[in-house]
Amino acid sequence: MFGVEHPIIQGGMQWVGRAELVSAVANAGALGCLTALTQPTPEDLAKEIDRTREMTDKPFAVNFTILPTLKPVPYAEYMDAIIESGVKIVETAGNNPKEHMPKLKAAGVKVIHKCTSVRHAISAQKNGVDCVSIDGFECAGHPGEDDTPGLILIPRAADQLDIPIVASGGFADGRGLAAALALGAEGINMGTRFMATKEAPVHDKIKQRIVEASELDTTLIFRTLRNTSRMFNNAVSRKVVEMEAEGKSIQEIGPIASGQKGRLVYEQGDEDAGVWSAGMCIGLIHDVPTVAELVSRIVAEADGIIEERLKRFAS
Repeated sequence: MFGVEHPIIQGGMQWVGRAELVSAVANAGALGCLTALTQPTPEDLAKEIDRTREMTDKPFAVNFTILPTLKPVPYAEYMDAIIESGVKIVETAGNNPKEHMPKLKAAGVKVIHKCTSVRHAISAQKNGVDCVSIDGFECAGHPGEDDTPGLILIPRAADQLDIPIVASGGFADGRGLAAALALGAEGINMGTRFMATKEAPVHDKIKQRIVEASELDTTLIFRTLRNTSRMFNNAVSRKVVEMEAEGKSIQEIGPIASGQKGRLVYEQGDEDAGVWSAGMCIGLIHDVPTVAELVSRIVAEADGIIEERLKRFAS
């Protein structure tokens, strides 16, 4: 469907989904994903798309996430920039993409919609998306409010949908890819694992912190606001949880959990500069390879599990 060699998608990550990483993923035979709102304006997004094309001739996608924000975002203009740049794969996330579907379909764009529940996946299918990325509770970023882990969510989605599904949340190696295929998915989406690669635009200190961390080093913020986000467990995310417990408003919490401060984490290497996303699969990450090495390793490991281990049990 997407013209890539391997069933692996690099998730759209704020501040991380830039041309260097996306082109490396594309060149490794997987589907790289630029993050639209990492770019400050629609014009900057168009320039980043052009910059990515200078580094790869393979297909890549753009992530288009619609979420509640304190400052209005010109979503229509960002979508126009994507379409006018000739991108043919878009990953939508957050709110229902229904209003954008006519424009995307008219432009011949394939749409992956990321969602965190089967009911939202069914709705997305009715709205004409080509594929659903189903995001389990383990994921970084927004896991939704149902707290359903991938082991249940993936086969539930596979049972209910007629379109392909991609398993997202908790995936970092070939064991996860083989498991996702066994559960009914057509591939996996990885975010946190791609942060710890040579090409990711993330400070080396943060990459090393990811390698050192365990699956217990994440926390959930904005639970009381019903906008739950899984973040790395640092001084700032703990402060946000404390403020929520005290009944503070989003206007009071917002400056503490500012995305701009999170950007400083990746640029300066200070893990406590702001909140930053990390999935529970952080406990499965033990090195910082190149993207090509990582993709090749995951595919080889999954092949070995399917061809050797699973066949041994089936015989």
